[in-house]
Amino acid sequence: MPQVAELTDLYSNFMLGPRPGPGVCELCFDLTDGRRRCIRCERVPESLDAVAPVSYSVAHEQLHHALAGYKRPPAFVARRFEVELAAVLWRFVAAHEPCLAGAAATDEFELVTTVPSSNRQRDHSHPLHRIVGELAGPTRARFGRVLSRTASTVQQRTYDPTKFEAIRDLTGTSVLLIDDTWTTGANARSAATALKQAGATTVAALVIGRHLHREYGDNDRRLRALPSPFDWKNCALHHRRANRVIARRF
Repeated sequence: MPQVAELTDLYSNFMLGPRPGPGVCELCFDLTDGRRRCIRCERVPESLDAVAPVSYSVAHEQLHHALAGYKRPPAFVARRFEVELAAVLWRFVAAHEPCLAGAAATDEFELVTTVPSSNRQRDHSHPLHRIVGELAGPTRARFGRVLSRTASTVQQRTYDPTKFEAIRDLTGTSVLLIDDTWTTGANARSAATALKQAGATTVAALVIGRHLHREYGDNDRRLRALPSPFDWKNCALHHRRANRVIARRF
């Protein structure tokens, strides 16, 4: 996939791959003050079997701008970001979907879907659906839009099991749920709950950017310690699996 590699090489200069370890949430990879799970992951009912962020998306930095810019005018800029982010997703899924499947205790993901927009009017034309269902080769053939936003009134960035609903039965299906950004995780978790309520046996989330702020706490130092340039051969779940193998040996 030479064109995919070319499109993503520039992103390698500013993407930061999450790594498991002390002070990193074991589910969403937020940077914590030492807890195994961040406060949000502790307080919200568990609906996801695994979460894999491709990169940290640091507020006001380059990946953050791309993840915001692909949804906003001007159109020619949005389209460029859309193609580049599709390449990022393509390259990561091609290399690391087995890591995510292993973490979720499934052999494969039969269905790939996206987290709907919280805005029902904007969801139909949201470019994430096009990235996953048309542009990214590894997800294209398995993509299906199976979730819709309900009429339920829910505060933004708040988990609610009634926020989304499945439009068809998913009994026995393993699902890869894709979103562009994880901030609080409320939308992904709400979507996963709807998928499980429709019968999905396994739901794992893949997010392009795990949003955080560099100036919060000790984040700047810890972000600077991450490998640069971005290592496409490894992912957060790959490292976690390797660490568990080493631990079992000793």
